[in-house]
Amino acid sequence: MPAPDAGRSVRLLFICLCFMVWLGGCAALTGQEPLRVSVAGIDPMEGAGLEMRFNVKLRIQNPNDAPLEYSGVSLQLDLNGQSFASGVSDQSGVVPRFGETVIEVPLTVPAFAAVRQAFAFAGSAKAGSIPYEVHGRLAGGGMGGGTRFSDQGKLSLPTDSM
Repeated sequence: MPAPDAGRSVRLLFICLCFMVWLGGCAALTGQEPLRVSVAGIDPMEGAGLEMRFNVKLRIQNPNDAPLEYSGVSLQLDLNGQSFASGVSDQSGVVPRFGETVIEVPLTVPAFAAVRQAFAFAGSAKAGSIPYEVHGRLAGGGMGGGTRFSDQGKLSLPTDSM
């Protein structure tokens, strides 16, 4: 009798899907606005070998009525739509309700990523403007998932007017 087993599998699959949709809906029902993240500064650090290292300062703004506790941060920087640098920090703290804080994350640029971007810049017709995207996650928060964030824009490079 294969029919009853198939029906049981379909019901189980349906129940699992409903549970996953319910969990996803819980996050949407909280009415939380996304964090506002911007790059507040980039300072060079001493690298190792052919790697480049930077200390990125992120300004995190919390437009919500509840403080946000975090215990770690991960960060990815993309330039021209390609992965460029990444980093993590075990820094912890609280972004106050309707407040802001600055978090520092050391980023590493692998040598091949730097070379790839150098060739892309040299061959780019849009000299002086480079699209970037920063995305990451503050660890902690509800259900251990943390809070994801992103920011994007264009970096303006000095152009030779001669």
